[in-house]
Amino acid sequence: MNNLTLLSPAKLNLFLHITGRRPDGYHNLQTFFQLLDYGDTLSFTTRTDGNITLAPELPGVGFEQNLVIKAVRALEPVKPAGQGVDIQLEKRLPMGGGIGGGSSNAATTLVALNHMWGCGLDKSQLQTIGLKLGADVPVFINAQTAWAEGVGEQLQAIEMQPKWFLVIQPDCHVSTAEIFCHKDLTRDTSAIKVAAFLERGGQNDCEALVRKLYPQVDNALIWLQKFDRNARMTGTGACVFASFESAETALEVQAQLPKHLPGFVAQGVNQSPLYRLLPAS
Repeated sequence: MNNLTLLSPAKLNLFLHITGRRPDGYHNLQTFFQLLDYGDTLSFTTRTDGNITLAPELPGVGFEQNLVIKAVRALEPVKPAGQGVDIQLEKRLPMGGGIGGGSSNAATTLVALNHMWGCGLDKSQLQTIGLKLGADVPVFINAQTAWAEGVGEQLQAIEMQPKWFLVIQPDCHVSTAEIFCHKDLTRDTSAIKVAAFLERGGQNDCEALVRKLYPQVDNALIWLQKFDRNARMTGTGACVFASFESAETALEVQAQLPKHLPGFVAQGVNQSPLYRLLPAS
């Protein structure tokens, strides 16, 4: 088997609480990762000359800086000699959107090449490698909607009732590093239990700061909250989302989007199809 095409799904943070800052500069947080049935597509074709290619190039992202290539490099110590790969990326998820595009791409690459190259790593080992690439990578390797703590790597899978989400992409790129380093970021939210979130929900501690720094995000939320007063931002932004009980309602709201606000409708899923799509060894 030398060809494989996989969905690289988006995620939403249904809430994001920052409970403290660690000595290493990272932040302790609590969040809920909701996986979606929408995302990028990655196609892999193995080769035996050791070469690695990725197409197309992403604007402003160097070859070695792309998380897909970083994932490839992370497997090089355990891959069989001579193994290479051609990777085709069909990009639908915006960069700097807070919906996990790059992290999801990295996770999908790790899982795909571990299988195609026969590296023999289990899911836990892949998550350890993935965490070094980004805090959101492990949840995509785990491939389950989950409650998360720590920096996002301590995962507890939770089954959620199906909902449909309208996700809007304001015309701006929000730097995660900028937000987490900002002096005005809230970093002292009290920890909550899963039951409290399921009963009352939570807020996104990054949202107020991002709305202040990026008026495009603020304006998108003002518009979306006309249809769902609980609409909020995901991750560190820039994407914002609202949830609906039916696809029809979500599509009706999408049809009313102003022309300058692109968006998509997706269903929340409890499990991504990542491992189901892997051929039997």
